[in-house]
Amino acid sequence: MTELAEEKNVNRAVLVGLNAGCLSREENADEESLEELSALLETAGGETVGTAFQSKDSPDARTFIGEGKVGEVKELLQNAKAAMVIFDNPLSPSQQRVLTEELGVPVLDRAALILDIFAQRARTREGRLQVELAQYKYLLPRLTGMWGHLVRQTASGGKSPIGTRGPGETQLETDRRHIRRKIAKLEEELKEVRRIRATQRDRRIKNEVPVVAIVGYTNAGKSTLLNALTNSEIPANNRLFDTLDTTTRTLEISDTCTVLLSDTVGFISKLPHHLVDAFQATLEELTYADLLLHVIDVSNPLWREQTRVVEQLIYDLKAAQTPRIDVYNKSDLYVEEILPHGEDIVAVSAKTGQGLDGLLAAIGKRLDKGAFRVVIHLPYDKGGILDALYREARVEKVEYAETIRVDAVCAPKLLGQIREYVTEGWAPPKEPWEN
Repeated sequence: MTELAEEKNVNRAVLVGLNAGCLSREENADEESLEELSALLETAGGETVGTAFQSKDSPDARTFIGEGKVGEVKELLQNAKAAMVIFDNPLSPSQQRVLTEELGVPVLDRAALILDIFAQRARTREGRLQVELAQYKYLLPRLTGMWGHLVRQTASGGKSPIGTRGPGETQLETDRRHIRRKIAKLEEELKEVRRIRATQRDRRIKNEVPVVAIVGYTNAGKSTLLNALTNSEIPANNRLFDTLDTTTRTLEISDTCTVLLSDTVGFISKLPHHLVDAFQATLEELTYADLLLHVIDVSNPLWREQTRVVEQLIYDLKAAQTPRIDVYNKSDLYVEEILPHGEDIVAVSAKTGQGLDGLLAAIGKRLDKGAFRVVIHLPYDKGGILDALYREARVEKVEYAETIRVDAVCAPKLLGQIREYVTEGWAPPKEPWEN
């Protein structure tokens, strides 16, 4: 057994998918989703050495795939000297346990693989908290299989075999209680993260700084777009889930319109629900954003399906009402004749810079409120106006001399109310008879 284990490469895996008529689109596998699973495995540092696919009316309650297919997978494992099996479909804890016993190697599903990638990629404390919470939620219902080899210990006088009477608690129950405590602790820590985010959000709203959130399918080019727009150097690699921790940069749209541009974790089909729940602290930013940029990799033949996945997740996160611009990225690699076009649609290439001016103009059209950067001189007995400026404008500088000099960015409505004190940057519009 040891020699066999040594021969196996721990990173080599056989992928398995089932297509059943009774399963939903999310639960089913097909050729495209298996290709994506292979790319996920590569991202995790593994290698696909074999693939098994089955179509049947309904999954096997015990092994998910049929007994004959289990034998085929076992043969694939031996021939390729693979060390694990990864299913594209979600498996129940009992199916995972049975398959692991029958195949003699660890059996994972798509959710477990994505969790492993997230665990590798998370860098910030917040990201690690979110991943750890998702891992514990995934692990909790699977503890039975992990401790199936233990015999229940019961209080003395029970009917357990000789030598198994104990203090009345199984290792399984101990572990369950420990994990529930960990989950509760992590949820409390993430509540604190959300509280801090809410405070920061209130400050942004008070300062009238709009937030633009970049969303999209994983590997659509979100980080590359952020770099191109803000001249940043955030690592942007051609691999799935390269960005997990939210990155925010300042973007100047015009002299009077500055926004915060925020990159988010990429979406993917069959994204585990407990992962979405765990990342709620990050993803709730979408709900509070002033504008979403939905980045679509238009060079990918499956871009329409990927777009539907992202739109469904935006809906699930209750961000469907947030204004949105669809950004068709990698348009320089587009193979069809006519690029998508229309209102709130922009075609760009973040890599070459093509179309970025049009994107900035589209963002400005949505968020630039026609404010003016002005200089205001207030008499000292008009201090109440300064309070109004702090509430309703963006005050950039205040100097106290013969008057109170205020440099601010103000909307036309407020400027009309304090017109006699504005000395630079704005003049009242003339009436028709004054021209």
